[in-house]
Amino acid sequence: MSPAKPLEGVRVIDLCVVWAGPFATMLMGDLGAEIIKCENPFVWQPMTRGGMARPPQFLIDRGAPWGTGYPDNVPGERPWNYSPTFVSLYRNKKSFCVDLRSPEGLDVLRRLVEVSDVVYENNATGTLEGLGITYDWLKSIKPDIIFVRVPAYGSTGPYYNARALGVHLEAVMGHTLLRGYDDADPSANTAIYSGDYMAGAQGAFAVMTALWHKRKTGNGQLVEIGQAENASAMFTQAIMDYSLNRNVQTTIGNRDVHGQYPCGVYPCMSPGSAEECLDRWVAIHVENDEQWASFRVAMGGPEWASDSRFDTNDGREAHYKEIDAAIAEWTRTRDDYEVMHLLQAHGIAAAPVLEASRMFDEPHLRARDFFRTQRIENGKEYEFVGPIWNFEDAPVAFRQAPVGLGEHNEYVYREVLRVDDAEYEHLRDLGWITMDYDPSVP
Repeated sequence: MSPAKPLEGVRVIDLCVVWAGPFATMLMGDLGAEIIKCENPFVWQPMTRGGMARPPQFLIDRGAPWGTGYPDNVPGERPWNYSPTFVSLYRNKKSFCVDLRSPEGLDVLRRLVEVSDVVYENNATGTLEGLGITYDWLKSIKPDIIFVRVPAYGSTGPYYNARALGVHLEAVMGHTLLRGYDDADPSANTAIYSGDYMAGAQGAFAVMTALWHKRKTGNGQLVEIGQAENASAMFTQAIMDYSLNRNVQTTIGNRDVHGQYPCGVYPCMSPGSAEECLDRWVAIHVENDEQWASFRVAMGGPEWASDSRFDTNDGREAHYKEIDAAIAEWTRTRDDYEVMHLLQAHGIAAAPVLEASRMFDEPHLRARDFFRTQRIENGKEYEFVGPIWNFEDAPVAFRQAPVGLGEHNEYVYREVLRVDDAEYEHLRDLGWITMDYDPSVP
């Protein structure tokens, strides 16, 4: 008999879009919760199941891999089930189709709420309100429901109705200004979406604490997490420095936020150019004077490193550009893993900066079962980043491949909602019992 999973028996209604919400419900699904995703076959949610329902081949050929990296570089029969923005987030979930814009669709949701524990959403503020889906409405159906909302900037304040992705959160919060290079304009920064992951992890945690509270008290609750506020954890040191010292931090590149030198990312021997993604780099961090002495030994005791100006951290800080240039000359003729092993043997923190495809050959990740194999709708198996937990008594696994649109219509309508044959056929006539987006959706 398989051991019970941590969230086994918990049913979550997933009304999520894009990344932050689906990541949260994926984490809960990994832990054993039943995730039921409501999907509208007449409405396309951008960047949720891809950029377009039916992308033309020329867009796939020219697009960024994270957005248009379909298997074998072709969209397949149902592109919405293959998109890379989808397949990495929709394992261990169920999907059924319903049009929540209609009174009949709201009634379907009402009946599902009656037999569920959690409703989770990360839409722009006002979206669900416009459909009549509020906490008061949910409580009227099930008084102990847990409703978790994760809007970009909260539901009040000057930005409450602004639409945002992770990159927009970063800019508004100031992280984009802080994470650049001191010799480059912030507009040169590449986009990152860390705020989505942080919001997803925090949201999943919020559900678990709410469930704990419910078991203690019998009460549900409304939980709201403003993604922008949550994302501020990415630059806590700058917030604290201003709050305590009134210092306004600026860009420091790859240097240490605690002011230990040297710290940076340095070029290594490369088989090709950055345009080909064949450039190689290594991250190195010397944390104190004793490590600096060990670093000099590891480099073979070059004359420049013996300069007394560099013996203390204050001295290394004052001359960090000179030191960085010299270190780069030393690393440039060496393999990135060679540098890592050499420096780690001398007690220095160092690691290659891996382009994504090289991660599959990383022994440390392999040893920790970082990647797991799963089969997608085209019948082929691919490796994906696995669950972030390993429990000795409750293994976390890929129990189900990324869910196809409407794959569980039969289960949700027949088994969960107990609709009869006549109602089921009526829903089919409405176009809800389907695994395809309506032809009107591009």
